[in-house]
Amino acid sequence: MDPIENLGILSLIPASVAILLAFITRNTIFSLAVACLVGVIVSGQGLIGFPNLLKNALGNTNFSWILLLEFFIGISIAFFQRTGAIHNFSKFIASKEMTRIRVQLIAWFMGMFVYFSDYFSPLFVGSTMRDLSDRFKISREKLAYICDSTSAPVSILVPITGWAVLVATLMIGMGPIDDAGDAMMVFISAIPFNVYSILAVIMVGLIATKIIPDYGPMKKAEYRAINENKLMADGANPLMGVELTNIKPYENIKTSLFWNFFFPVIIVISFAVGSFIVTSSAKPMEAFLLSSCIAGIIMRVQGVPLNEIINTAMLGIKGIMPAIVILALAYSLNDLSQSMNTAGFIVSNTESWLTPKVLPVLAFLITGIVAFSTGTSWGTYAIMIPIAVPLAFNFSGNELNTIVYATVAAIAGGGVFGDHCSPLSDTSILASTGAASDHIDHIKTQMPYALTIGFISVLIYLIIGWSI
Repeated sequence: MDPIENLGILSLIPASVAILLAFITRNTIFSLAVACLVGVIVSGQGLIGFPNLLKNALGNTNFSWILLLEFFIGISIAFFQRTGAIHNFSKFIASKEMTRIRVQLIAWFMGMFVYFSDYFSPLFVGSTMRDLSDRFKISREKLAYICDSTSAPVSILVPITGWAVLVATLMIGMGPIDDAGDAMMVFISAIPFNVYSILAVIMVGLIATKIIPDYGPMKKAEYRAINENKLMADGANPLMGVELTNIKPYENIKTSLFWNFFFPVIIVISFAVGSFIVTSSAKPMEAFLLSSCIAGIIMRVQGVPLNEIINTAMLGIKGIMPAIVILALAYSLNDLSQSMNTAGFIVSNTESWLTPKVLPVLAFLITGIVAFSTGTSWGTYAIMIPIAVPLAFNFSGNELNTIVYATVAAIAGGGVFGDHCSPLSDTSILASTGAASDHIDHIKTQMPYALTIGFISVLIYLIIGWSI
């Protein structure tokens, strides 16, 4: 959409409406749709602005890429279920004397292992571990939390991901950073200062092992699951279609845990990592396209009829549609927020406070607020890095030192922090989808953990700033 100037505080209305309605109505689709409608009216576009918003926001290659990625992930999950691969995997893991703690730790390790795509990780871990976590009465909210806090936080800590490439690319030309190699070295040097992301991943392990006991709404959710045998709260709306959750294994066909589960996963990981090494892009959509095609061929060789394979693929696409609809509306709202300069308003009203001592902590907080308001880390990075990193170089005398690394890391972690608290976040939506959890319940139970780590991060960035 074309930029709309001088809306000031009115630019906050769409995101505020979406977030408020999401918690009041517990219906994310309704909340996002109303927020988009209110936004186009506030911006002076009238009712006709709503369909125009959808056309402009969704009619591009960026959304097409996400749409196809979700389709192929849905097909892969459906194939896993139709062949009994997930059931067989659950039986295999369960045979190893599992406990609730061990199941949560396995999900934690799986999330860290599948680090190359924050979109694939929560869907894969959630759908793979859901049967096992249900068996051990782990609430869907807890599974969604594990999926969410081992996706984006890990992706922003590993140098060979799209997240790392984005952050590094945005820094080229700033200070002494002349090329992509210099930028990536700055990103790597900033990793130890990415306090929020590091603590978010560690926190999952501490919560899973009960070193830190559950607290807040998550404690109630776990009590309900264990003592009332209710994996979700009464009235919850799991963010995955019944077409995908109710697929039964195909009868009278002997399937293989290796060929129907591990081999397709190996293809995805090998292709994604290999393509990153060759082209500097992980290409997860292409990886899932290849994997789902090969999985379909394996099913046919094993005797599954062609019509059954096609029908299963269609069920996978239908089952992933609730997440796609929410992502579409979230993208539309983000496009609207960009045209209304929501992030610019937030930044312009805070950048005057920036001094060397408080730059890292303010960069973290402002980035978190923008990500919370827009639901996108990547879009927030594109806004904040060109503003805050040059300031850091100005304070450092154009040298690479602690204030530069801490500022880069604060922005990187702040985007994840805002995402973890926002019902508009695409990665949180996918975590709810993978775990088949109610999305608002996921955000409510995760938020106290995110705020705890966010508070610790603020203290650490204050210490870093005042020690410079």
